[in-house]
Amino acid sequence: MQIQDLPYPDPGVPDARSGPRFLWWLGRNQLGGQFKALAWGLLHFVAVSGLPFCVGLAVQAVVDPSGARLALAGGLIALCGVGIALGDTMLHRAAVTNWITAAARVQQLLARRTAELGSALTRRVAAGEVVAVSTGDVEKIGWFVEAVSRFAAAALTVVLVCIGLVVYQPALGVIVAVGVPVLALAVLPLLPRATRRADSQREKAGRATELASDTVAGLRVLRGIGGEELFLDRYRSASQEVRRAAVRSARMWSLISAIQVLLPGLLMVAVVWRGVGLARDGSITVGELVTVYSAVMLLTYPLRHFEEIAMAYSFSRPSARRAARVLSLRRAVDSGGTRTERTPGGDLHDPATGLLAPAGRLTAVVCGDPDAAGLLAERLGGHPSDESTSVLLGGVPLDELPLDIARTAVLVQDKDPVLLSGSLSELLDVPSSGTVSAAQALAAAQCGDVLDALTQGSLVAQDPMDAHITERGRSLSGGQRQRLALARSLFTDPEVLVLDEPTSAVDSHTEARIADGVRSLRTGRTTVVFTSSPLLLDHADRVLLVHDGDVVAVGVHRELVHNEPRYRAVVTRETEDEAAATASGGHQKGEAAPGSAPDDEEAVLSGVLEDDAAPLGGVLEEVEETA
Repeated sequence: MQIQDLPYPDPGVPDARSGPRFLWWLGRNQLGGQFKALAWGLLHFVAVSGLPFCVGLAVQAVVDPSGARLALAGGLIALCGVGIALGDTMLHRAAVTNWITAAARVQQLLARRTAELGSALTRRVAAGEVVAVSTGDVEKIGWFVEAVSRFAAAALTVVLVCIGLVVYQPALGVIVAVGVPVLALAVLPLLPRATRRADSQREKAGRATELASDTVAGLRVLRGIGGEELFLDRYRSASQEVRRAAVRSARMWSLISAIQVLLPGLLMVAVVWRGVGLARDGSITVGELVTVYSAVMLLTYPLRHFEEIAMAYSFSRPSARRAARVLSLRRAVDSGGTRTERTPGGDLHDPATGLLAPAGRLTAVVCGDPDAAGLLAERLGGHPSDESTSVLLGGVPLDELPLDIARTAVLVQDKDPVLLSGSLSELLDVPSSGTVSAAQALAAAQCGDVLDALTQGSLVAQDPMDAHITERGRSLSGGQRQRLALARSLFTDPEVLVLDEPTSAVDSHTEARIADGVRSLRTGRTTVVFTSSPLLLDHADRVLLVHDGDVVAVGVHRELVHNEPRYRAVVTRETEDEAAATASGGHQKGEAAPGSAPDDEEAVLSGVLEDDAAPLGGVLEEVEETA
């Protein structure tokens, strides 16, 4: 795999049982790149290690003197120089390729897992941790993967040099052959402590990243409640903990580096002391002494890679552990998608709650608990947060469908949809049926004023579709963001569209027009809306009340308001005392005037609801615009 071939057609199925197993899996999947880097690394290190022998030969040629051997030594030195340059260049190229391809593989795996889990991911893993894994952690994992081949080449070179020295000059070669393993193993007792300190640093950094992400995401709310300084103080404290942990980790690595310098120096002193004595006795020549001395001096270069691989593993292990944790997450129910390869159609049914949304109809769902409504909406989209019975679409369990088909069949828009930065045309560049145009979707979602605002706020774009939307749509109000997200969902035109509180941030007049637009545009398509707004509920073909995880009432809005106290309590926000008074008053009215017209009563109640909703919606929109 080369960089220009990225992304991978299939990144594979990772071994996410643990961090080390995941690193081993990554290495096994890049054996071609590893062997290529190993070959170039051997050429480079062997050429570097060959220089002492060439220098020793040249020195001895001068001492003897021998012009032929001096010329041979010069030729060998030139050849080693070419090998060093070529090997180093290609080793760097191969190593960087291994680094980037490993990081790209991890990012593809993380993106695939994120797409599979959907919004359930952030309930099982903190959003800040996912960000940390997909940014900084993939770099450290890639560092270890590419360092393995260079370490292997350095280790083989050290072995070859020690063997060569023993054969070339046994009296000094034995000292080197015994001393070099001691140099390589001397730091092993310090590595566990250094690894623990590095793990502690990474964990503290991860928590600080999570805290920063949460603080930035909630900055508007924090400013509104005066909690900005409190959270900033918490982040300052967390960052200071990271700094102290980094200093403690750096001290240990500094000690390891000092040992890597001190011990080779002591070995060199021992070799020179012994070599001078042998040269004085005539046991070895001056050229042999220079050769052994130069070889020991240059051995410190490949030995440095022993320290690097230890550092790379120490820093990559916690990163690999976090990545493996995310990659080990699975859909709550996943049968492998073996039943069908076509998009099913028909009624949407949840056996766990008894919810039934007839095909081609607009169904509204009222839930007293907003969190329960969000979880139920995600279940309808095939994203259950726990093990449970699968939702059925046309009698086919969503969890038995291939993921791409399930996502095509059912689209869920949660109560806090995300707008990515870019132009409006890029926002609507999503898979769609082609039946609904962008203009129709924007009109149904009542985005006319949003288009005007985007055009006026742009210095260069004349067409609203070319206007730039800032990150997460922060330049827009909450109602404007909500309507653009709704337009995107309508433009997709899925078989089943699940909307969770799609109009909670707009005023009542706009909400009424959106209700008309959605109903008209989604004619013949299945639509499920989680809402407690009377304006939306009154447009629904079928209304369901979910209480304590079960559907307890089914009907239309006007009937349920009169006949179901629990429904009325949620929709009108009345208290228990008010509900009791209403029930009592309704009973007395029935006794006193059994022939009273219920239609008039419905009209009065509906009018009261609409009148109450209008000023409340306007206040919410004004507060959002001001913020």
